[in-house]
Amino acid sequence: MGAARAGNGSDGIATNLPEADDYCLTARDIRCVVLDIEGTTTPIPFVTDVLFPYARSNVRAYLVDTYRTRQTMDDVAFLRAQIDKDLADGVPSAVLVPPPSAPEEEVIDALVANVEAMIDADRKLPALKQLQGRIWRLGFDGGEIQGVVYDDVAEALARWHGTGTVRSYIYSSGSREAQRLIFGNTEAHGDLRRYLSAFFDTSVGGKREPRSYYEIWQTLGVDSPSQILFLTDVYQEATAARDAGFEVLISIRPGNAPLPEDHGFQTITSFAQISV
Repeated sequence: MGAARAGNGSDGIATNLPEADDYCLTARDIRCVVLDIEGTTTPIPFVTDVLFPYARSNVRAYLVDTYRTRQTMDDVAFLRAQIDKDLADGVPSAVLVPPPSAPEEEVIDALVANVEAMIDADRKLPALKQLQGRIWRLGFDGGEIQGVVYDDVAEALARWHGTGTVRSYIYSSGSREAQRLIFGNTEAHGDLRRYLSAFFDTSVGGKREPRSYYEIWQTLGVDSPSQILFLTDVYQEATAARDAGFEVLISIRPGNAPLPEDHGFQTITSFAQISV
C-alpha cells in the first residue's frame, strides 16, 4: 500500500488517501473480481440524472399499462409489504395504499406517491429496485436509454476474461435485471455481459454487512475470501468486504463522495491500474 497523500483530488475533493499504485491481481492470487456499479464502473450522474428520472417519470404509465399482469401484481404485493413496514416505522413519506378491492386508479395513485418518494430519497429497497428494473427495461428495449460504463472498465473486463483464470461479477443494490440491462446495452461497448459470470443484488444481504460478502464467497466457491477482489467507491461497503476477508480497492471517480481521512484502503482512479 502506498504512502498517504494530502491535498485536492482531480475533482477538487480534499483527500488524504493511500497512493493509487498499480495493483497486481496475480501477486495476490485473485480468482474473482466483484464490482460495484455506481461510482465504480459507471458515473454516478448516469444513475441519478438518467435512470432515476426515467423510472420516476414512467412509473404511473407502467403501472396503468401492466397493472393486471401477474408480474406487476407480484411487484405491487412486494411494494405493499414495504409500504406497510414504512407506515409501521413512521416513515413520513409513506402513503397508505387502498386495498386491492379499491378502484384501480386510487391504488395506482398511492403506489406512485410512495415510489416517487422512495426514488427521491434514493432508498435501497428491493421492492423499489425490482420495479425500477421493469421500467428501465422498457427504456432500454425502446432505445431511450443506453448503459454507460467507463472505457477502462470495459477494457479490464475483456482483459481479465481473456486470462481464463479471473472471473468477474457485479454486486449492486440495483436489481439483477437492472444490472444486466446496463451491461448488456452499453452505449460505447455493446454487450459486456459475455465478460461477467453472475450478478448479485441485495437478496444476498445489504452491501454494508460483512455477512453479505460471506454469502458471495460461499457462492463463488473459491478456497478463501482473500481470493476475491471487491471494488467500490463507498467506504462502508469496503469495510464490510474487508471484514469478510476480501481484498478491497476503492474507486476514485469524478463526482464520488469524499472518503474519511486515514481510511486505510488502497485506491485507484482507473481499472488500468489493476494488472494481471
